[in-house]
Amino acid sequence: MSVSNNFLRLGVLSALVGMTLGVWMGANQDFVLRPVHAHINLLGFASMMLFGLFYRAFPAAGRGWLPVVHFALSVIGFLILMPSLTLMLLQKPLFLPAMIASEIMLVASMFVFVVIVFLATMKKEPAAA
Repeated sequence: MSVSNNFLRLGVLSALVGMTLGVWMGANQDFVLRPVHAHINLLGFASMMLFGLFYRAFPAAGRGWLPVVHFALSVIGFLILMPSLTLMLLQKPLFLPAMIASEIMLVASMFVFVVIVFLATMKKEPAAA
């Protein structure tokens, strides 16, 4: 499976989870978890979808070990951050060190993505015939 497909699938699943959390918060009139809702939609849906679309537009950029590192850091960081942030907002900061580590992973994943984007977009395009 391609990195693009993996990011796109994770993106739409995140949208579903984020929207479901939003509906639950609205139905219960309890908005304590709104930062989690926002992070799921931004980091999960928007970012993952954009990553997937980039790799779809630049298929060569999705090959090799760098995109795998990008995907791994993004997914692991995201999956650790969401429950850690949830617990912190519920006044149970049991995993604060894990939350900090996940934030570092997410910044590192963006750094790797910046490198990938620059490498992919600095290549000369073949001349049009």
